[in-house]
Amino acid sequence: MSRLTLRIVIILAAISIAGITATQIYWVRKAFDLRENQFNRDVTSALTSVASKILEISKTPSPANNPVTQLSTNYFVVLVNGPIDNNLLEFLLLTEFEKRHIKADFEYGVYDCVNQCMKGGNHVSPKKASTLVNFTELPAWKNDGYYFGVQFPMVEANLISQMGIWGFSSIVLLIVIFFFVYTLFVILKQRRLSEIQKDFINNMTHEFKTPLSTIAISTSVLKDPLIVNTPERLLNYATIIENESQRLKQQVERVLQMARLEKEDIGLKKEEQDFHELIQEAVANSSLASKATIKLQLEANQTKIMADKLHLVNVIFNLLDNAIKYNNNHPEIQLHTSNTNGSILLKIQDNGIGIRPEDQRKIFHRFYRVPTGNVHDVKGFGLGLSYVKLIIEAHKGKITVSSERGNGSCFSIVLPLVKA
Repeated sequence: MSRLTLRIVIILAAISIAGITATQIYWVRKAFDLRENQFNRDVTSALTSVASKILEISKTPSPANNPVTQLSTNYFVVLVNGPIDNNLLEFLLLTEFEKRHIKADFEYGVYDCVNQCMKGGNHVSPKKASTLVNFTELPAWKNDGYYFGVQFPMVEANLISQMGIWGFSSIVLLIVIFFFVYTLFVILKQRRLSEIQKDFINNMTHEFKTPLSTIAISTSVLKDPLIVNTPERLLNYATIIENESQRLKQQVERVLQMARLEKEDIGLKKEEQDFHELIQEAVANSSLASKATIKLQLEANQTKIMADKLHLVNVIFNLLDNAIKYNNNHPEIQLHTSNTNGSILLKIQDNGIGIRPEDQRKIFHRFYRVPTGNVHDVKGFGLGLSYVKLIIEAHKGKITVSSERGNGSCFSIVLPLVKA
């Protein structure tokens, strides 16, 4: 699948999900509004019936207008023309609500004409036995006449719980969207991994092809019978074959190293080491000094660590090698050590091309290589820094990077000291 096709699929999928989600929200809202309107009609009908029975029992004339007034989405007041008995009111409310299948908890209060406030109320749950509880005093409606108020404190939650199929369909939709997004994420991740591995194979082919071509050319020259008459040329081509064979061996070792990294089977052999000596060995035992100006500022007083000498020297070498490879000028590298909180800190500062912030989060990932415009400008497989991070963490240490594009990079390594 091409990148353009994948983008089109993602855009269409996003539009489809947004459309389905918007439609679901619209119809859920419609269903909720219908349920709320039905609830309000049922409550109004029940309260009208309660008012009629109270007026009938007290033999009081009915009000001229509709006795029920809805003051808010969950608060109703009912006007009656006489005193109200609390026990009778609660009984009638429960009876009428039950007839209309209204199962929401409610609170009621009766207006006290003398003290001009709502009092004598109760919190009632139709699903449980009625018990007196402390509840918020209901607001008064007006300061004259006889009336009672009914409030449904959790009416929205009750309505949502009654929506049944709509709630279920919304949950199913959320699950479908989640798995779709997760699948899309996996596809993009696999595509990215495929591109990285493809880049790795291209780099590996290039790295193997160069020494093999050199060996093939040198071998064809050695087949010439006359070359035995020129020992210098014979030795020269034999040396070339030896050097290229060694280079090829190193490339194979890197690929095998990758396999060990996959299994995380490094097999460290830790011994007490002097970290300064390892740094000096990494610089001395390589050709780095001829390619760069390397300045050592080894100022740490405590330098003893438990480490695998071979792997830790390789870590320092890889960081120095990267500082040289990713540099458009004459490389200048500073190595500085210091002690901090029972550890030793090594900072490797260079004057290279620097690393963009978006690349800094990825440079320790396996196979990842910082883009340089040409895939073969900088040799390597993209394994160096992932190896470095794995080795440092295996030594219970930590590695970080700070860099700015065009102003070089600084890698900081912290390793625990040997406890005295």
